[in-house]
Amino acid sequence: MNLLIIRLIIFAVLFFAGLKLYRMYREWKLDREELLESDDTRQEGGQMVRCSWCKVHVPESDALRDQGEWFCSTAHLDRYLQEQQEQKPDEKE
Repeated sequence: MNLLIIRLIIFAVLFFAGLKLYRMYREWKLDREELLESDDTRQEGGQMVRCSWCKVHVPESDALRDQGEWFCSTAHLDRYLQEQQEQKPDEKE
């Protein structure tokens, strides 16, 4: 009879230890998935860059780049280039 109780206690301890390990594994796996999802969302939008014309921040994937400067739209790119051309003749005088 005593042997049966000892076996039952050992079984219960092993069962609860296994259950605890399973819960720790499941929590670790969920944390890892959340981390990977947050990395994916960060990569979707990309780095934020500032438009050289209006100073508004836009995601790098949506921005335009010309001559090392970032722009939020082609209109602002054209305005910036036009302004640069207008300033160059003034510098020569």
